[in-house]
Amino acid sequence: MGYDAFIVGGGPSGATAAEDLARAGLRVALLDRAGRIKPCGGAIPPRLIADFAIPDELIVAKIKSARMISPTGRSVDIPIEGGFVGMVDREDFDEYLRDRAAMHGAERLTGTFLKIDRTAGKTEVVWRDKATGQEMRSPTRVVIGADGARSGVARAEVPGGDRIPYVIAYHEIIDAPEAAPGYDPDRCDVIYDGRISPDFYGWVFPHGPKVSVGMGTEVDGVDLKQATADLREMSGLTGCATIRREGAPIPLKPLDRWDNGRDVVLAGDAAGVVAPSSGEGIFYAMAGGRAAGTAAQAFLRTGRVADLKLARKLFMSEHGTVFRVLRSMQDAYYKSDDRRERFVSLCHDIDVQKLTFEAYMNKRLVSARPLAHLKIGLKNLAHLTGLVRPEWT
Repeated sequence: MGYDAFIVGGGPSGATAAEDLARAGLRVALLDRAGRIKPCGGAIPPRLIADFAIPDELIVAKIKSARMISPTGRSVDIPIEGGFVGMVDREDFDEYLRDRAAMHGAERLTGTFLKIDRTAGKTEVVWRDKATGQEMRSPTRVVIGADGARSGVARAEVPGGDRIPYVIAYHEIIDAPEAAPGYDPDRCDVIYDGRISPDFYGWVFPHGPKVSVGMGTEVDGVDLKQATADLREMSGLTGCATIRREGAPIPLKPLDRWDNGRDVVLAGDAAGVVAPSSGEGIFYAMAGGRAAGTAAQAFLRTGRVADLKLARKLFMSEHGTVFRVLRSMQDAYYKSDDRRERFVSLCHDIDVQKLTFEAYMNKRLVSARPLAHLKIGLKNLAHLTGLVRPEWT
């Protein structure tokens, strides 16, 4: 059987592309390895819930504030006014998205991607069936590679796909404590401390009856499990039972090219679309999956390979500026504990708090208050240059 579109990878990006294409009446295959859960804090903003019609029963916690913790243990609590950050368990969330794609007509396949073969004059995805161990061949008109930061599709098919930079993220899902000093089931804690991560951050994200505790780093030689154990001890969570442990690469930068100029387009982590500074990936993965699905539909309709470039154009036109700003923040503030201390101090500013969460909730930079932006820019410069000392209330 042949397909119009063959999607490699069944995470939020691939499942979103599969659903959109199936809803359009196309013959769609969704190949997933199954049995693997990506390490992820699990935060999703209101815009994702609205744009992708996520049912309330998948939201395991509704976070009302965020606590930023500095290397010296100082903290800033930032309320989320007029809304919440939803928390999801990736095990259930990803499976729901795959099931929904299948409900609309996508065929779910379980196995491992091997290669794309064109020797017979047509595009065939070669994959290994998990149940039988057999090597399978599936003819298709277009391939969407949504198979993660170390994407086999990207490495084989797209220039630069074998050189994507990434951090390694690791977390442990643990039982939530009945009570622990400093733990709040309605608050996410973000820890900027070189003892936990020398170049990124650690997190404690409540998931209702569970908690995600983890960290990420690009630095070789860091003991991720020990750093997470230290974070659990610091947070009073050492005695909580560990449910599972997960680690994976998280890309740092969108690739310069997402297609091969022929019959392949990338999406999600395979295209490098995780937000710098915050490491947020679920919303951007799904937005990237939708953009890839749109580009694939255009290509299937017109036959023009140039239409595959639409995926990156659509995504970057909406989110590129946010990515550049967040990249600048990470480069400026994550270099040392002194810079991290100043960053958390800067978060005391009410304008910083309001504009940050407005941008997070709506996934766009807020331009309605130019004076606030000017104030933030001047305060940012003063903190970076050391003209002001970190202040704490």
